[in-house]
Amino acid sequence: MSAVPENLRYTKEHEWVEELAPNKFRVGITDYAQSALGDIVYIQLPKLSSQVLANSVCGEVESTKSVSEIYAPITGKVVSVNSSLESNPEIINTDPYGKGWIVEIEISQATLSESLLSAADYQNLTA
Repeated sequence: MSAVPENLRYTKEHEWVEELAPNKFRVGITDYAQSALGDIVYIQLPKLSSQVLANSVCGEVESTKSVSEIYAPITGKVVSVNSSLESNPEIINTDPYGKGWIVEIEISQATLSESLLSAADYQNLTA
């Protein structure tokens, strides 16, 4: 079974969300997702300072098996992207919850969407 850190929230599309500050969140794809994708060879990151909408496509990840869209789990402004993934996208395979983060999003109100799943709910979804 893949790792599901307790301190994160999750989406049904296999993204994770970590609160860095009351309005700032780090986003990546889950261990389950990277495992299903296989060896990641390319990532299209969202543009810095762009606005992203919850449940809308904000990038894509390409593996040797397929191409998958990355969905923004929350609505807000892209304040940071993990540019080291452009030259080393395989970091997502080796450290999806650490160095493999994808984007940081700042939101206007300090509230997370109720549609995000707890670690236990996400484990049930992927079991």
